[in-house]
Amino acid sequence: EKGYETGEHAPGLKLGGCGAYKAAHHIIKTHAKVWHSYNNTWRREQRGMVGISLTSGWGEPVDPHSQTDRDAAERYIQFHLGWFANPIYRGDYPEVMKNYVGKKSAQQGLGTSRLPTFSVQEKTYIKGTSDFLGIGHFTTRYVLQKNFPFLQVSSYHTDHDLAELVDPNWPAPGPKWLYSVPWGFRRLLNFIKTQYGNPLIYVTENGVSETVQCPQLCDEGRIQYLKGYINEILKALNDGVNVKGYTAWSLLDKFEWNKGFSERFGLYHIDFKNKNKPRYPKASVDYYKKIISANGFPNPREVMS
Repeated sequence: EKGYETGEHAPGLKLGGCGAYKAAHHIIKTHAKVWHSYNNTWRREQRGMVGISLTSGWGEPVDPHSQTDRDAAERYIQFHLGWFANPIYRGDYPEVMKNYVGKKSAQQGLGTSRLPTFSVQEKTYIKGTSDFLGIGHFTTRYVLQKNFPFLQVSSYHTDHDLAELVDPNWPAPGPKWLYSVPWGFRRLLNFIKTQYGNPLIYVTENGVSETVQCPQLCDEGRIQYLKGYINEILKALNDGVNVKGYTAWSLLDKFEWNKGFSERFGLYHIDFKNKNKPRYPKASVDYYKKIISANGFPNPREVMS
């Protein structure tokens, strides 16, 4: 979406309303081709696995008693996670995506939907092409219905007719988009369990950057973030979600999209101004070491629901 719709990221194309959908369509088809290639050629000998890693926030209805808010929150998830996961696990794009993009395309006078379609053969070829689901997750939003007039320039962001809100009480230790909302992760993992037949899950990205750099590398916000989110994964395990592994994002400070080296997600601080790029452990390193050594939290009361 940022590469082919808004142009914020490489390759910087601003193909409003259709670019992101086309790019995603090709990604899903090529993913399936790679899976089949491995399955047919290498699996018997290597006994490996091929999956896909998808990043998604969680959308929580502003008013859980409002059907329109619940529907909007459902659209939020389907337009993020379901966009890719639904074809792979269920054979096609989510119905709500097809309906909304198709309706808006018709209102624009287009003969076909801006959301591409899979042929019957492609649906069969794509469905089931994941031995595990990688999940990148960082934050949550409250969601409510918001109608965008169809006369506006079409875009992925206006197609799903919703608005995103945050609770000002949510901690925001890092960038302005990344609020710490651990309970959203448990709900997302349970959604995956219900929607996609409880697949094998590896958490491939979960972490927070810091905006204010502490000279003593005392990243207390990251420690609290990791504690909260890993705790919710343990609760999801108790719920029966099939989470097999967890990867904190990230080991080192690094080049972060269009933020360059200014946004630091690392457990280890990198001095980019020094030509040798020395690495210094932040306080979260010792904390995370303890979690690893205990394979969770040492105190069983930490995982109480």
